[in-house]
Amino acid sequence: MASEEELFASVDALLEEEPQLPPPAERARLREAAGITQSRLATALRTTPQSVKNWENGRSEPRPPRLEAYQRLLNGWAAKYPVHGAPAAAPAPAPAPRPEPAPQTFTGSTASEPEAVASAPVQAPAAPAAPERPARPAARQTTSRRPAAKTAAAKPAVDPRFPHGPLAVLDGDGSAYGVDGIVLDCPAATVPELVEWTLREPGLGAPKLNRYGKDSDPLIVLTAAAAVKLGLPERLEGHEQRRSLRLPEDHPVVKQVVKAKWKLTQRGFGPWARIYRKAQGRERQCVQLAILSWDALDERSWPGVAEMEPADIARVLGVYAQRVITPRGSTAVSGLELMTALRPPTRAVQDPQSGNWVPGHNPGSLGTEPMDPAPPEATVEHPVVVNSGWTGGFLNEEAYQWVRSVDLLSDEECVLPFAVGLDLNTAFLAAAARLVVGLSAPDHFHAPAFNPKIPGSWLVDLSHIELDPRLPSPFTPDGSRPTGPAWYQTHTVAYAQELGHNVQPLEAYLRRETGAYLDPWHDRLKNAYVDTLADLGVTRDLDDRAFLAAMERHKQADPALAAVLAAIKATVKGGIGKLRERPQGKSYKQGERWPALERPTWRPDIRAAVISKARVNMHRKLRNMAAMTGLYPLAVLSDCVVYPSPGESPLDFLPYAASGKPQPGGFRLGPTPGLAKLEGVQSMLWAVDLMEQGLNPARHIKGGDAVLDEGE
Repeated sequence: MASEEELFASVDALLEEEPQLPPPAERARLREAAGITQSRLATALRTTPQSVKNWENGRSEPRPPRLEAYQRLLNGWAAKYPVHGAPAAAPAPAPAPRPEPAPQTFTGSTASEPEAVASAPVQAPAAPAAPERPARPAARQTTSRRPAAKTAAAKPAVDPRFPHGPLAVLDGDGSAYGVDGIVLDCPAATVPELVEWTLREPGLGAPKLNRYGKDSDPLIVLTAAAAVKLGLPERLEGHEQRRSLRLPEDHPVVKQVVKAKWKLTQRGFGPWARIYRKAQGRERQCVQLAILSWDALDERSWPGVAEMEPADIARVLGVYAQRVITPRGSTAVSGLELMTALRPPTRAVQDPQSGNWVPGHNPGSLGTEPMDPAPPEATVEHPVVVNSGWTGGFLNEEAYQWVRSVDLLSDEECVLPFAVGLDLNTAFLAAAARLVVGLSAPDHFHAPAFNPKIPGSWLVDLSHIELDPRLPSPFTPDGSRPTGPAWYQTHTVAYAQELGHNVQPLEAYLRRETGAYLDPWHDRLKNAYVDTLADLGVTRDLDDRAFLAAMERHKQADPALAAVLAAIKATVKGGIGKLRERPQGKSYKQGERWPALERPTWRPDIRAAVISKARVNMHRKLRNMAAMTGLYPLAVLSDCVVYPSPGESPLDFLPYAASGKPQPGGFRLGPTPGLAKLEGVQSMLWAVDLMEQGLNPARHIKGGDAVLDEGE
């Protein structure tokens, strides 16, 4: 006779087994008896109608945690609708009408390469937005153990073509984690099968951001386990530069892709791989893969994300995709792609002769063809410079890297106990607001009259301008006084005029066609930044003291959303930097064209305009602070400035009116772009010690540790 312990062990073994579902036919009977459609059941279980159909005909089985939920549902139905004497099933409710797809407008791409410009006739412009879908039931709990986000910003209506969002994170067990907690079953065992499944089954993708743009291709993010399951190496090694990581052309997975008649872009099969076929009509066939174990998500831009659970990764990338754009590479690449997505180069225009709709230039965009810069706007290795033998100098519009000489420190400053760093929120983004830039090719002028409304590059002598040596010069990145004629962007010259000085340009390269190209880019990223900060508890209605307290704890409030915030900031800086991407690789020779030059968004003049305006904005605040408070900065590094302070808080030295409101013109605390936050606090002795060594306290004020050979 079995002992009690043996019986309990046997029972425990049964309890630990996975739930046993009824036969497929019984599953269908129970659902129909309950009057539930396959689509409605799929919505409740956060899966697809095809998956439900597969479960009911025995082709596949659900996996945990969906398995347990399905088992619970079937058990409930079985109690209500037994096989014998079952009550009459209620008639199935009519499914909600599915909105018709919006008529296709010109997408700007029908060629074989996804990035190519369309040349085929297209239909006439923009259709009205699709009607809003009914709200979904609350998402079921996934494997994520973190609390749900407190989302302040309203979510946009779900596009009926993409019910499961822009992306999914595929794990090694075949579970594809999407946004809003959805988990899809992916049976793919090879990369071609994964691409086919992505385009056929789950309804992944995102609608276009502009009426003349194109929908975002679905993104599948592969965990290390998923990559290995699909035949990919867990890591790619042997390359010095991360951007050169890619599979060799003879790798079995690449051969599988080619054999299945899919193509790879010129970047090959790397951390961000785009797999496509020639477009059929106006329907794109393209899927992007991101391989986590190949460092697709750079730790600097996506802190901690690669180590998160798949459901959390999907949440981070999903929020970013919703508020910014579906990632298409590094945050820098995504920042540049966002510019084009919001200002597509082409739109549908009607040919007056044939009456057909054809692609034409979209006013306000950069067009479809790359444009050579003026020689002073180029880089030293650019063909425009090398082929012309240009020796006339270059724009040097860069962010500040300035440290005040210790000889200019007063006794009153030296006895102050603290050095406090202020950081301007997304300073480059603030500078992009209402920024007029050139859209056409530059024209050369000799001795033109200066006009602050014309974007371009001016050769001007500003060396005669005398400024307070306790402030950096607004005309050079290192804050030193100019020594003679030099090339400046319009905003820098306009600021010299604002300071009351006469400017007489010797030469200029100016653009006749202008526009606020970056305005929609600024607006979308500003909203993304402010909304994400608000979700982390840093809202606009906080007073300065409450704002500082909220900023101290915002990263701990929700690490996933904190990672989204970091990615948004990296998108701003990286996108601006990409406007002047330099050549890569040891084999490059001066004078050769490099790949970045072939895109219309290689525009160093626009980058110079943003940085010039940001630096001028910084100097204007420094000057106003000196006038209002008598305080002068110790150092400036890009968007961070360090001040001597009697206390550990910015509240101890920032200017406030008698009413308690911040004085306009100086640095103000707040969560929007261009306002300031606390970067760090150290002792004044610490700051002076670094300054004596020629190091920049603004670089180290956040962490405190200085690297003596930083090369400043």
